Amino acid sequence: MNDKFHARRGAANEEMKSRGTWKTLQYLEGPMAGRTAMENRGEVIILSSNNYLGLSNHPQVIAASKAALDRYGAGTASVRFICGTFSIHRELEEELARFARTEAALSYVSCWAANTGSIPLLAGKGDIIVSDELNHASIIDGIRLSKTARKIYAHSDMVSLEEKLKEAAGELAEGGSILIITDGVFSMEGDLAKLPGIVELAEKYGAAVMVDDSHGTGVTGANGRGTVEHYGLEGRVDVITSTLGKALGGAAGGYVASSRAVIDSLIQSSRPQIFSNALPASVAAGALEAVRLLENDPSILARLRENTDLLRDGLKKLGFNPLEGESAIIPIIVGKTAFAIDMSAKMLERGVFVTGFGFPVVPEGTARIRVQASAALSSGDIDAALEAFGEVGRETGLLG
Repeated sequence: MNDKFHARRGAANEEMKSRGTWKTLQYLEGPMAGRTAMENRGEVIILSSNNYLGLSNHPQVIAASKAALDRYGAGTASVRFICGTFSIHRELEEELARFARTEAALSYVSCWAANTGSIPLLAGKGDIIVSDELNHASIIDGIRLSKTARKIYAHSDMVSLEEKLKEAAGELAEGGSILIITDGVFSMEGDLAKLPGIVELAEKYGAAVMVDDSHGTGVTGANGRGTVEHYGLEGRVDVITSTLGKALGGAAGGYVASSRAVIDSLIQSSRPQIFSNALPASVAAGALEAVRLLENDPSILARLRENTDLLRDGLKKLGFNPLEGESAIIPIIVGKTAFAIDMSAKMLERGVFVTGFGFPVVPEGTARIRVQASAALSSGDIDAALEAFGEVGRETGLLG
């Protein structure tokens, strides 16, 4: 072993610990729910999960996953075009296309793979990508892999976006195209993309629009179909990517929903699709059941929204000033990274698991506690969590 190589990483780790920015993994001993068992902590209330609809431990999702495991086994042990794909993959993809109101859909092992696998194919030499400055890291990496000219516009700033589109239109190679990429819900801010303005500008400048709706799927829109539905823009957004690892079952997986032509191109040429195993059949079946539960039981979405309002209103009454937004993400800006991590540790001591985020996830000086609502939370869970927030807020000096 090269001691110098490993010592260098160890020194960097110690520096993070000294700054108070070291992250510690917490081990759960039970399923993800409103409350679950945590190693050496007992039962804790979960305010840090993307389990927005509370479906990760739903009995029907579990039953569907088990049945698929019994029928198909653990997996194909190879990639789809080499050894075949399971019929459950086609069933899931057809359901996702119906859900997204697109012609077709294609599943991936994660939305990270969906983004990094689709962006380089959809934007190549001679094209230009125009991206929101706060887009998710998977979009940023997908753009880097594309090696395409790119322009970054100020977050949700339509004046800035139009400036970049004008520049792009003037620089575009003959036969090239412009692709605007945005998150649907920005995960650290909790705000929704200004999709009506984006689509209007895209149509004005002849650009296509791609939306990563990982935190909007199952959360926003009248029926939980996401940010595109929320704004009534179905049929006017070219590509939607999203995840199965949050509201739709919470296990893993992602997908791209678009035209038949785009999906066929991804099947033929998307590198993560060609060189990676398919989504495990058990995960595909669980996600499929989660989509059906959402579509057939609107009370799940109603509970999520009620709980989101209870948490947001309760935090405001305590004296916190969470960022406004229409998603299930409720960020509280606290300043320094070490402060956010320390505050989350104090909350955990009181039996509430909520995560503090700082640099490099968010810019220096904007560290935050990200509260995430879930339909799995009871009113008692929310009351207990708010009581803990009050105690910690006063202890840390955030509240008077």
